[in-house]
Amino acid sequence: MKPTKKIIVIGGGFAGLQFVEYCNTNEFEILLIDQINHHQFQPLFYQVATSQVEPSSISFPFRKVFQRKKNVSIRMAEVQEIDSTNKKVLTSIGEFKYDYLVIATGCKTNFFGNAEIEKHALTLKSTSDAISIRNHILQNFEKIISTTDAEKEALLNIIIVGAGPTGVELAGAFAEIKKKILPKDYPGIDFTKLNIILIEGAKNTLSTMSPKAQLASEKYLKNMGVELHTEVFVENYDGETVFLSNGKEFKTKNLIWAAGVTGNLIKGINQEVIKRGNRLKVNRTNLVEGYTDIYAIGDIAYMETPNYPNSHPQVANVAINQARNLAQNLSRMLYNKPLNEFTYSDKGSMATIGKNKAVVDLPFIKFSGYFAWYIWMFLHLMLILSVRNKLVIFINWAWNYFTSDSSLRLIFSQKKNPDK
Repeated sequence: MKPTKKIIVIGGGFAGLQFVEYCNTNEFEILLIDQINHHQFQPLFYQVATSQVEPSSISFPFRKVFQRKKNVSIRMAEVQEIDSTNKKVLTSIGEFKYDYLVIATGCKTNFFGNAEIEKHALTLKSTSDAISIRNHILQNFEKIISTTDAEKEALLNIIIVGAGPTGVELAGAFAEIKKKILPKDYPGIDFTKLNIILIEGAKNTLSTMSPKAQLASEKYLKNMGVELHTEVFVENYDGETVFLSNGKEFKTKNLIWAAGVTGNLIKGINQEVIKRGNRLKVNRTNLVEGYTDIYAIGDIAYMETPNYPNSHPQVANVAINQARNLAQNLSRMLYNKPLNEFTYSDKGSMATIGKNKAVVDLPFIKFSGYFAWYIWMFLHLMLILSVRNKLVIFINWAWNYFTSDSSLRLIFSQKKNPDK
């Protein structure tokens, strides 16, 4: 029998993907809407940006993922507005009606209102962002060969703003390729003058992790030659110079902004439910406050619980488990069964800084070094969706481990047609 209730899911990140995967499509018809046609594995964006894995290895077409799941439709479109009165989603390709709406739009980069930084900085929130960083950095290395000494300083400074997991992992990866790969690719460049600079407003790197992880990560980064500046903020960046709150300035053509996120809001939602970080306030079943048929899951959801009075951390584990709980609850609603409130069980956090260097915080133990690095690799490999991609990434990692090299330093740029 064809399902009579229709669910629209906006966003195919960890939350949206897991919701569709776990939802009973014998009971519901599902429409997934996203601006792109694939799921992106965000934890490995930095490896694409630093030429360690191919973009295709961490990107999974929705139609491939759900080709065997019946009653699932996919539309590639931009969602423009939610009409909650008429229960419609307005998109760039038309209008779609729903019985239940699941918002899983995640987050975007937060520039804290600084339009100048937003205009000139590089970001890392998508696979295409990672490719852009790779292209940009490699193109600047090509420029260094033929440019004047006066122009080299800005090209030889790679500045990363934000020392959370993304910033730390990027800094460590760039430090490794500076030492082991780039001198072989560009023998005419003095890479002792290449500076990897990490800027963080808090007192320590990895501020949400344990003091042990913070100290270990800082030690690793400094030993790898990363220049670390903490308790300082970027006040402006004009595309040439970074201006810091302590009065310091750095010339750079390479500024990567990883300093914060803000929710991807959609027009049409009541402004009163928008909380800190542009997140939507939800109850313990992820129902958006003030609505009876609109839910929010993952990074966009703001849920207060006794253990997390300021909402949950914006990490994949929260998104995945909220999605699974909501999928089960919608099925329970059909049969008038009591709903399960969401309770987050923190499985821990981790970050890698480079080869044989990582930090892991588990509820019962905290450690760093070789074993932490192996744990980080294993868990991330298991989260990759397809067996083929698991194998490709494993081969890349193994090759890079034993050779300290890769063959992925390709510059892809669209050639402009002079006739157009």
